[in-house]
Amino acid sequence: MLYGKEHVERYQQTDGAEGHDWNGTTTLLLTTTGRKSGQKHTTPLIYQRHGDDYLVVASKGGADAPPLWYLNLEADPEVEVQVLADRFPARARTATPEEKPEMWRTMAATWPDYDDYQRKTSREIPVVVLERES
Repeated sequence: MLYGKEHVERYQQTDGAEGHDWNGTTTLLLTTTGRKSGQKHTTPLIYQRHGDDYLVVASKGGADAPPLWYLNLEADPEVEVQVLADRFPARARTATPEEKPEMWRTMAATWPDYDDYQRKTSREIPVVVLERES
C-alpha cells in the first residue's frame, strides 16, 4: 500500500498506473503552493468526478485542524491536478453550503470513513471542488 511521498513518486513515475487505484478507491495528485514557503507540495487525495470537476475532502482524518494543503489552496487557489496521465491547472474552491450535502454524499459513498471523521471533530470538514482551467 502506497502512502505519502512514495505514493506521489510512484503515481508520477507511472502516470497513475501505480497509485491511482488505492485501497478500494481512486486518488489524484493535488499540487498546491505553500502559503509560507512558496514551494510546491503534492498530496495524493481520494477523489470523485462531479460533472467536469473533481471533488476532494479536507478531512485530515477528522483532526481539529485542517490539512496544510487546504490552508495552502485557501491562500492560493491556483493548483495543479494529476488524474492518471492527465495533468492540468485547476482552480480550487470550497463547496458552498448549498452544494456540500450532495457532494459530501458522493465522497462518503466512495470513502465511508469521511462520516466518521466528521463525527470526530467540531470542525466543519470542507469538500473542495477542483475546476479545470483551460
